Amino acid sequence: MVSSLVPTDNLLPDVLPTDRLNERAMATRELRGDLRRINNVGNIFTVGGALFVSFGVVGLAGYLHTWWAYLAAFVLMARGHVGLNILGHEAAHRLLFSNQKVNDNVGRWLVGYPTFQAMLAYRRSHFAHHRDEMGPEEPDLSLYSGYPIPSDSWFRKLKRDATGVSAYKNFRGLFSAARRGAKEARQILAVQAVMIGVSLLVMRPLMYVVWLVSWSTLWRVSNRLRSIAEHGGLIRSKDRRLTTHVIRQSRLARFWMVPYNTGWHLAHHVDMGVPWRNLPRLHQELVDAGWVVEDLEYRSYRAFWKAASSGTVKKPDVEGAGSGRSSMLDFTTKQ
Repeated sequence: MVSSLVPTDNLLPDVLPTDRLNERAMATRELRGDLRRINNVGNIFTVGGALFVSFGVVGLAGYLHTWWAYLAAFVLMARGHVGLNILGHEAAHRLLFSNQKVNDNVGRWLVGYPTFQAMLAYRRSHFAHHRDEMGPEEPDLSLYSGYPIPSDSWFRKLKRDATGVSAYKNFRGLFSAARRGAKEARQILAVQAVMIGVSLLVMRPLMYVVWLVSWSTLWRVSNRLRSIAEHGGLIRSKDRRLTTHVIRQSRLARFWMVPYNTGWHLAHHVDMGVPWRNLPRLHQELVDAGWVVEDLEYRSYRAFWKAASSGTVKKPDVEGAGSGRSSMLDFTTKQ
């Protein structure tokens, strides 16, 4: 028999509503207004820092122009792509800036398109994910379902990511969408063409190669590992504790894989209108109310991945949506 990643009833105390949380675990009106406040000034520096680090790492490698500099940039850009994609996710939720034109333009042209995130298409499908996790319209159902899986299947999936097979499928979809006239696909390719042109202009084409290959390999692995840790093996339910995992946040994980508080993912699904800076506060409210108990939390991402790859019954090794935010290159919705 395959073990389950679904929390048992004893881990789901029935303590809501309280004077601070309603029956759905959302903050009551007075507290909710404070939690949903967007820090526009702070996010200017956040976006600027993410762009400076990401493009700066690649630019420095081109300046030094040594094999070890390009190798270091390749590794560090795994983190760079994580940061840009998560900020793109924040913009897709309209939480990066309170001015929606600024929010969307920054989310698309500065943090989204350089890292292959089709933010507008992603927003449409991602909201289906939030409306009914693991429901019939869940865009990543094939990714999340079936866990825990046998270790050999687990490593095959990671191997596809690490060797660029998963990325190839995404790129094939991107070019196909562009040929069909999808506006956003063409905009992404236009941004990539500018980046290629800049690298050729300064006679450092390896800068773009590093950017592309790191996204296609290291970031793909990181993205799958994070995505499965968010929802893998859970079920459809109105109780978000049954749709979203709780994992203890270490400093190392927050730097490499879940920056900008994205690891407080249960809080994000309880109220997707709370900006990233305030997710730890909402999570603490859930803990203080007794709705999230200590035994519900995995002690580390490594502990979760071990549990997720401990299946004992062979299941079909089906390649599903490809990544936890697979719809970043999904152009099946109307453009």
